[in-house]
Amino acid sequence: MAKKLIPMAIAYDFDGTLAPGNIQENSFIPAIGMKKLDFWRQNKARAERHEADEVLSYMTFMLERAVAVDAPVCKRDFAEHGKTVTLFRGADQWFDQIDAYAKERHVKLQHFVISSGIKEMIEATKIGKKFAKVFASSFAYDANGAAKWPALAINYTTKTQYLFRINKGSLSVHDHGLINDFVPHEDRPVPFTNIVFIGDGETDIPCMRLVRDQGGHSIAVYQPGSTSKKARAEKLIHDKRADFIAPADYSEGRRLDEIVRAIIDKVAANHAVHIMERG
Repeated sequence: MAKKLIPMAIAYDFDGTLAPGNIQENSFIPAIGMKKLDFWRQNKARAERHEADEVLSYMTFMLERAVAVDAPVCKRDFAEHGKTVTLFRGADQWFDQIDAYAKERHVKLQHFVISSGIKEMIEATKIGKKFAKVFASSFAYDANGAAKWPALAINYTTKTQYLFRINKGSLSVHDHGLINDFVPHEDRPVPFTNIVFIGDGETDIPCMRLVRDQGGHSIAVYQPGSTSKKARAEKLIHDKRADFIAPADYSEGRRLDEIVRAIIDKVAANHAVHIMERG
């Protein structure tokens, strides 16, 4: 009889975690005739003026600027922008390598993105098909495929909802039934103890704290070579938001790889102990 695989999940922020910078900055913001610093500065001022959520504001700002300069904003256009994204070192090989390691230890590992970035762009990157689900901000489209208005905006506080969706197996964003139902911890598809969250900054703190408090593991990554970003990651350790820090280098044998492999070993060992305790 085949041995049942142990469920485990890794949830990633995207911007600054799997790829440098914000995903909109690679080619979309230049295509609407703006510099990235000007775009974010103006968006912050807009959000403050209207007392608006900054994510909803930037999504609306994207559409307004695109119309002003006659830049295309169809779903396929967002996908083309996503294809321009440069990933951190080793990220394109990471998923197959770490999945194979998990499988050797009878762990079924799934990967998820929880991001304020644009879903259509993330899904079009080189690693877009490696995720069981991409939870990210997205647009509603008309019959011709043109983006009309923000359909989903994910900010730093609402990110935590998607960890519970992974935990309970409620992956359809529009479904609020199961996510709000009481489900005993032992009946949830992916226990929080078997969830890892990887992020890079302050907007990831609620997710890091939730996973850590529920017995899982949080990892703060930083852009290799950046002293300021390393210091920010170290502060997350000091403030007990994260369990580990590592450069955002996903290559085999690097620190991040070693940390995640150790967590997989721990998940497998804890499961074996639990089975023995049950007799």
